[in-house]
Amino acid sequence: MTSGRGGLQPRKQPRQARAELTRQRILAAAAHVFAEYGHAAGTTNRIAERAQISIGSLYQYYPNKDVILVELVTRHLDAGMAATACHEDEGPPRPLEEAIRGYVRLSIENHLDDPQLLRIMVEQVPRSPELLEKRSRYQQSRTAYVRELIENHPESRVDDMHIAVRLVVSTVELLVHQLVAAPDPLDPARLENELVAMVTGYLRGGPRGLES
Repeated sequence: MTSGRGGLQPRKQPRQARAELTRQRILAAAAHVFAEYGHAAGTTNRIAERAQISIGSLYQYYPNKDVILVELVTRHLDAGMAATACHEDEGPPRPLEEAIRGYVRLSIENHLDDPQLLRIMVEQVPRSPELLEKRSRYQQSRTAYVRELIENHPESRVDDMHIAVRLVVSTVELLVHQLVAAPDPLDPARLENELVAMVTGYLRGGPRGLES
C-alpha cells in the first residue's frame, strides 16, 4: 500500500478529450476487475488488460492500483453528494413517511451500480487525508439533508433532534452499505420498505407513540 504525501494522487490530469477517454477506460476497467477479483488480486496488469491499453500507459495516469481505487471511491461519494443536492429544496413539507422514503431510496440507489465493488470500497480502500475529508463532507451533506427533512416536522416526536438526525443518517447509511453489498443482498424494494417503517416509527415516537 502506498503511503506518503501525494502517494494516493493520480499522476496525470487529462487536458485533452482523448486523454480523458483513456482515464475513463482505466476507471471502468478497474471497477470490473476489483469487483471480480477483489483488491488483492485486482492487479494493474489485469486493469490494463481489461482497458485494452499497455501497462506503461496505465502508469502514465495512475502510479498504482490503490490510487485507482481511491478515485473510484471519491467518484462514488461525489455522486452521492450531487444526488443529495438535487433533492434539496423540494417544496412544501411532505408527510414524514414520504420524506423518509425519499431519503432511503436515494441512499439505496447510490449503492446499486455494483454491490461487489461497493464491498471492496467499504472494506479495503486505502486511507488518505483527502479521502477522509471527502467522506466527512459526504456525511455532513447527508446530515444536513435529513435535518431539513425532519426538523420541525409536525409528525416528528423525537426529544433530541441532534441525536435523532445522527441516528437516522448512521442507521440508514450503515445498513444500506452492509445489506446491499452483502454476499446475499436484500431485495432493494423490501429493504426500502423495512428501513422506512423502522425510521418513521422511531421518529414518530416508536412504542411511546402507541401509548398516547
